[in-house]
Amino acid sequence: MGPYQAVVTTGIYCRPGCGARPLEANVRSFPLAAAAEAAGFRACLRCRPYRWEPPPSGRPPELVRRALRLVLDGALDAGTEQQLGGLVGVSPRHLRRLFDSHLGVSPGQLARSRRSHFARRLLDDTDLSVTEIAFASGFGSVRQMNRAFVEIFRSTPTRLRARRRAADRLVADGGLPIRLPVAGPLAWNEMLGYLDRRAISGVERVANGTYSRTVRIDGDPGVIELSQAGADTVLLVAHLPHWEGLIEVVSRARRIFNLDGDIADAREQLAADPRLGPLVALRPGLRPPGAWDAFEVGVRAIVGQQVSVRGATTLVGRIVERYGSEIPGLGPMGLSHLFPEPQDLAGADLEGVGMPRSRAAAIQRFAAAVAEHRLHLERRCPLPELVAEIMEVPGLGPWTAHYLALRLGEPDAFPAADLGLRRALATTGGRPPAPGELNEMAARWRPFRAYAAVHLWLDQPSAPN
Repeated sequence: MGPYQAVVTTGIYCRPGCGARPLEANVRSFPLAAAAEAAGFRACLRCRPYRWEPPPSGRPPELVRRALRLVLDGALDAGTEQQLGGLVGVSPRHLRRLFDSHLGVSPGQLARSRRSHFARRLLDDTDLSVTEIAFASGFGSVRQMNRAFVEIFRSTPTRLRARRRAADRLVADGGLPIRLPVAGPLAWNEMLGYLDRRAISGVERVANGTYSRTVRIDGDPGVIELSQAGADTVLLVAHLPHWEGLIEVVSRARRIFNLDGDIADAREQLAADPRLGPLVALRPGLRPPGAWDAFEVGVRAIVGQQVSVRGATTLVGRIVERYGSEIPGLGPMGLSHLFPEPQDLAGADLEGVGMPRSRAAAIQRFAAAVAEHRLHLERRCPLPELVAEIMEVPGLGPWTAHYLALRLGEPDAFPAADLGLRRALATTGGRPPAPGELNEMAARWRPFRAYAAVHLWLDQPSAPN
């Protein structure tokens, strides 16, 4: 049964827990809110399901899940269904058939629902004008947003703004506050601690329960701050040069704490395991940490090869200080630089920051591959292909490829060569298993080995990952 329940007699769909009590015979179930809307149902005004963002119920085929993730990451905001099909290797017609069969909605309908739901939340939570909201949400015009609202919400943005609840409006001391809904539990403190130990000086900072970082938006600098605002909500405060394309900023911000991770299925898979069950019970909301920028995490992973967390953090800080872009005026926030872009490091002299020549060369080659679009990090291909593509860059082995894939959100990535994981699964005599042995042991955790890895890392706090 899907997470959204629609009532055929009223034409309304709700999220779980809504107070409505319809006859079971009149209820239809949908895996996504967009699917209910595509079937002609409108959102309940009481439970407001557009404020909730759970992953789709069930586990559709991997190709559908990858295309779904690309749509939710904004692939259709400036692209077409034909381009989306090309990214995942199928025709747009076949992709639409797959989406309709497994999700009950086309890719285009899902993208429109995503933009409309985001705009509706901005109407509720902020004082941005309707025009600003239209462009912040990825619409090409106010007219286009009005058309979508009338079809999905049966009302115009202006009328909905006039009816918003007084308690919804968010106010922050500087910046634009936005609620990020979370499906399932979130081990905020544990994940915040993981990011804190790896925070890049000048680019990231963790203080007073808040993760802050610099961001580059269309070439201009900005800052985002993330803090927990409740059991099912993270608060994003955005300090940006403009609001156009804000929906993409929010999508990327959600990835940092993996807010869209399939936490329910992962817990179900791992809870019965004798080694992981107690760890899952101890930290039920633990997710693999994500990333704002794939290139940045890739550089961090290469620097961290056979180096302690503290040592790698120091070296990356030196790279930022030498090759990053300085941003004046952020001293009070504990931030100072944008992370270097790929073209900045492709030809940089990195031996001067204290790294071995081989590792410096690996970073240069990785940067060049990303800058020249020979290496794509959008998760558009299955995990084995992504790992193989990363490993085509000389100097990047299985550990680096799997660690990078894990931080990109691949739920089954598993860096079996990691010393911390090997120590966590040592035999009774204390001998850490070899990477091949560890892969065999971890087979029972598929397709959520990344979740297993993070639980094991936190059980070995000194692990060099």
